[in-house]
Amino acid sequence: RHTPLPIRPTYPPINRQQVNDSEMKILIVNTSELSGGAALAANRLKDALNKQGEKAMMLVRDKQSDDPTVVGIGGGLGSSLRFLWERVRILLSLRFNRSHLFDLDTGYCGFDITRLKEFRDADVVHLHWVNQGMLSLTGLRRILESGKPVVWTMHDAWPSTAICHLTLGCHRYQSGCQRCKYLPGGGSTNDLSAAIWKRKQSILKGKSLTFVACSRWLAAEAGRSKLLKGQHITAIPNPIDTHLFRPGDKDEARKRLGLPADKRLILFAAQQATNSYKGMDYLQAACNKLTAAHPELAADTAVVVMWPFSIEVPFRFWPLNTGIKPGRLLSAAAPANAPPRGVMIPVVILDTVTASVACPCRTCLAAIVLRTQPLNPPIPRFAPADMAFSL
Repeated sequence: RHTPLPIRPTYPPINRQQVNDSEMKILIVNTSELSGGAALAANRLKDALNKQGEKAMMLVRDKQSDDPTVVGIGGGLGSSLRFLWERVRILLSLRFNRSHLFDLDTGYCGFDITRLKEFRDADVVHLHWVNQGMLSLTGLRRILESGKPVVWTMHDAWPSTAICHLTLGCHRYQSGCQRCKYLPGGGSTNDLSAAIWKRKQSILKGKSLTFVACSRWLAAEAGRSKLLKGQHITAIPNPIDTHLFRPGDKDEARKRLGLPADKRLILFAAQQATNSYKGMDYLQAACNKLTAAHPELAADTAVVVMWPFSIEVPFRFWPLNTGIKPGRLLSAAAPANAPPRGVMIPVVILDTVTASVACPCRTCLAAIVLRTQPLNPPIPRFAPADMAFSL
């Protein structure tokens, strides 16, 4: 039950002339500093803004470096309890079935960042991926009620749905979430998704903020959400560090990484690659189809992965340390592979294209591999045979 918030200071609208005459203070908010695609994108944006003369700070739950432009507010028993309490409540709604435990978020627990000096000093608040104990829905309400301009970059669908990050073909968010397919028995009209939908709707009612999607497809999907009706939604690709991701010497990169110089390497890159949503099964099926059609490729092809695990593929399997510099790894491979389900144009795809490496991916196969115009929406019925052809 929502309780009345204490009286808090309000902030006047930004004086654009004043801001243009000095540096703009931007507070970027994300759960993690370095783990995950959202963290990488937010970090790159912070660095790019600072290089352009603005003053960008990053506020995170998990600080993982000594970067002075990153402020950590997590750690300790309190942070762990926030995370665990939300998981427990979700687990209860799932009737102790853990299969979707980390596919859902409710915004029950989080920090009140409006009390922090970094928030008070900011001209603009830029939210990114703020789940798993970083921001609660109550905290989001307080941010919006502060009067500061708020931008929210969508790294998945959660800001436009009730509880899920990937809709996977469900369209209930277009009219109002209920009967959630992630919940046991397909949920009900008064299930967890319906309750969180009503809370989000109450929080956003009468508030104006800008939602930024990382792809035109995600922007179009967000535009169909009843939750975001009347909000400004735009599409801006994730930033890329072109000093790190650029065409390089393939032979030199392979030599440094200990990879064979005489084989055709297929790179599979993903955070938590064993997650079923990352599409490893697409890669496995595509490799099998590829060797069935071209048996001669089995001897001179290898699959390189940035994760310590193994799968059955008809090629040499080459796991690498996840600490390897990604720019060097991309220089060594051709092609790179990114076939995730429901992904929102991941950072790895943009990095791959910038490094001039072909990328047969589920969301932009025709746009990148076949060099046609970008598809919007992406290919609807992607099959392993399509990936095998592109490889």
